[in-house]
Amino acid sequence: MLWAANTVIRKFSTSYAKLQNKLNLALIGQSLFGQEVYTGLRKQGHKVVGVFTVPDKDGKADPLATVAEKDGTPVFKFPRWRVKGEPIAEVVEAYKAVGAELNVMPFCSQFIPMTVINYPKHGSIIYHPSILPKHRGASAINWTLIEGDKKAGFSVFWADDGLDTGPILLQKECDVEPNDTVDTLYNRFLFPEGIKAMVEAVQLVADGKAPRIPQPEEGASYEGIQKKSNAKVNLDQPAEAIHNWIRGHDKVPGAWAVIQGQVCAISVHAGVGTHKACRCLQVRSLQFEDGKMIPAARYFSPGDTTSVELTEEEKKMAEEIRVCVCGILSNVNVIEDTTDFFKSGAASMDVVRLVEEIKEKCAGVPLQNEDVYMATSFQEFVQMFVRRLRGEDQEEELVVSYATKDINNMTLKMPYQCFIDGRFEDAENGKTYDTVNPTDGSVSHTHEHAHALVSSARRTHRCLCLLLCACRLADLMEEHQEELATIEAIDSGAVYTLALKTHVGMSIQTFRYFAGWCDKIQGTTIPINQARPNRNLTFTRKEPLGVCAIVIPWNYPLMMLAWKSAACLAAGNTLVLKPAQVTPLTALKFAELTVKAGIPKGVINILPGSGGLVGQRLSDHPDIRKLGFTGSTPIGKQIMKSCAVSNLKKVSLELGGKSPLIVFSDCDLDKAVRMGMSSVYFNKGENCIAAGRLFVEESIHDEFIRRVVGETVLSSGCSAYSWEFPIILFPFRSDTIEEVITHNAHCRVSFCAGYFMEPTVFTDVEDHMFIAKEESFGPVMVVSKFKDGDVDGVLSRANDTEFGLASGVFTRDINKAMYVSERLEAGTVFINTYNKTDVAAPFGGFKQSGFGKDLGEEALHEYLRTKAVTVEY
Repeated sequence: MLWAANTVIRKFSTSYAKLQNKLNLALIGQSLFGQEVYTGLRKQGHKVVGVFTVPDKDGKADPLATVAEKDGTPVFKFPRWRVKGEPIAEVVEAYKAVGAELNVMPFCSQFIPMTVINYPKHGSIIYHPSILPKHRGASAINWTLIEGDKKAGFSVFWADDGLDTGPILLQKECDVEPNDTVDTLYNRFLFPEGIKAMVEAVQLVADGKAPRIPQPEEGASYEGIQKKSNAKVNLDQPAEAIHNWIRGHDKVPGAWAVIQGQVCAISVHAGVGTHKACRCLQVRSLQFEDGKMIPAARYFSPGDTTSVELTEEEKKMAEEIRVCVCGILSNVNVIEDTTDFFKSGAASMDVVRLVEEIKEKCAGVPLQNEDVYMATSFQEFVQMFVRRLRGEDQEEELVVSYATKDINNMTLKMPYQCFIDGRFEDAENGKTYDTVNPTDGSVSHTHEHAHALVSSARRTHRCLCLLLCACRLADLMEEHQEELATIEAIDSGAVYTLALKTHVGMSIQTFRYFAGWCDKIQGTTIPINQARPNRNLTFTRKEPLGVCAIVIPWNYPLMMLAWKSAACLAAGNTLVLKPAQVTPLTALKFAELTVKAGIPKGVINILPGSGGLVGQRLSDHPDIRKLGFTGSTPIGKQIMKSCAVSNLKKVSLELGGKSPLIVFSDCDLDKAVRMGMSSVYFNKGENCIAAGRLFVEESIHDEFIRRVVGETVLSSGCSAYSWEFPIILFPFRSDTIEEVITHNAHCRVSFCAGYFMEPTVFTDVEDHMFIAKEESFGPVMVVSKFKDGDVDGVLSRANDTEFGLASGVFTRDINKAMYVSERLEAGTVFINTYNKTDVAAPFGGFKQSGFGKDLGEEALHEYLRTKAVTVEY
């Protein structure tokens, strides 16, 4: 909190115009900052009578010492000023001999005795990189960023015997940008403006105009020095806090996390997500304990082992670089190709020097300090330099061919090619097929690929990088949610508002949920029987399977993609996904967003096409270790057979359903009618867990039907066109209706032109009828009555099906509800509600509705294998 802002922060001219009053100065400090202050004071006309800095390191003098020695200024390199808290007499005497009128301490890492601080006529002034009194101490810039301060700045204050507690001479401040790091903040403001302010402060002292404003206790803080040992990233906090923690540590001491057993320092890139539930950030680079740094996105990819052949001109440049490196690494006699810059003793300021010298000798090459960290050996650096010179290391731009459509007050841009290894490309034979817009019958063309190209799907790893990419992907999906929902509407016929809330909304939630699992997948330790007097330990490891295939249906194109692929990726696998042949467009748009999110090439691949071609190839492919499928039971059986014959690949199947919903007379009838209709008509009935058959207790049956029919008429009016988008009914055929009617069921049903069908109610349905047994997958309510009080009888009827995906019960009697829920043979049971799926709750069926789970922690186990390790010690 900025204290007494109007009286403390003074605005002074930073002009170097020469003034009359000059001082004899002792400069106590080090580094480039000290060097620049020294140069500025001499230009101003002040006399530096002595420079007190640190001893040479590895035979190299500090920059302040270097420039002062060139000028002939007396330079003293004392390793310390005190021993056991007491001043060293000969050091103090040497200092007093220079006759300074003011001590200037621009960057001083040593403890200076008060006998020295108070000795000059005007005392001592010190530069501190914070707006005192907040963040006193040596890690002030770090804590400014770690704590998320909106303002940063510096203070020049009069030294006293406290820790940064002396009176203020002047202060200056700046805004902290969301993606500032220690480096950017220092380079943009604290360094250049701090140098000017130190020179300005000295002149104020010389002119007798320097204020002494006491620091208040209010708002004062002191945080400990940040060290490597306590810089570990705590991932159990909001992403903004993680972002601030990482950028606050910057390269020194460097925030770190353990990734795949390696300690990695982490740098943050611009881009903090803003979603209130799950903010995210994007990691720019990782640095390992040996000093090697890599771009974070390349952590997933094999290193580039190819080298470029240098031209004669490039060889000359390489030798110029060798001379620069040799000049910096003065302790190394010969610079070999394998010479490592940092292992040879180079420090961070040597990085700056190397970059600046190369820029001077090889003009036009846009090098950054980070490049040195990413290419630490001489040969690596030369290769990087040559590629940069040739422009070969530029990130390949994603090329996308779009089909466009003006709709919903926007121009949709929809990719239509296959997405393989991070690129959109045509099918190998150029073959395309039509996808139909169910609102008007218009067609789009999509490529169908004949081969899975699994070799391009590289194995990835569970780690912080994937977590952050997944969060970024969720943010991008949220940014494009209207576009994605519109594509869902024109491709699958989804009602736009429902697509926005559920198809897209739950997809975003799913990626955010599984992003949180990326670094929390772990095994267990198990006490095993020690039959002999041996000491044994068994533990388990949860490992990714490798390349997984995912085949999804047409009713929720994007949501089914999210349910399966988010868990697959969180577990550390790569995937090849086949969307439904009739609804590929959101999957391809999703592929485009994965590139923007920074997900590495080859991790996600999208192959549109038919089940008979693409789906069969995925089932048969020997390199795929898992196939997740949502669709019909007959196709699920075929997939399971193919997977067994090919390589016994792991399979999870979410198949057909004929979900029973039992409505007892003691229910809340208003709610039962409302939720009963939703259980059938949600998403136009194209819902795998739709209540395929309602059992209503006899005493309320007629009233239930009366209310349902009334609500259905109000909802649909005289035409299905009152719905925002059409009701598609792919598997429901007119001959099926005729078959039902011949079995004497009472019904209300009508058809409209094209793909439209009105909500329909069948009553008095008997157990033997076709419609009582088979999944309709449309806006069709099938109602049967059961005798009052016959709980076990209705349970027997409800379970008399080979399906077991979902079920429901409405009753106010909690004992009855629990009794029924225990005996219903279904993977999900809803009590006094329906369709309440959640990303944290496991979802999957029993019997011929399949096996395996989507969503929740259990979904991860579908994409992991467990390895037991036993150790005798």
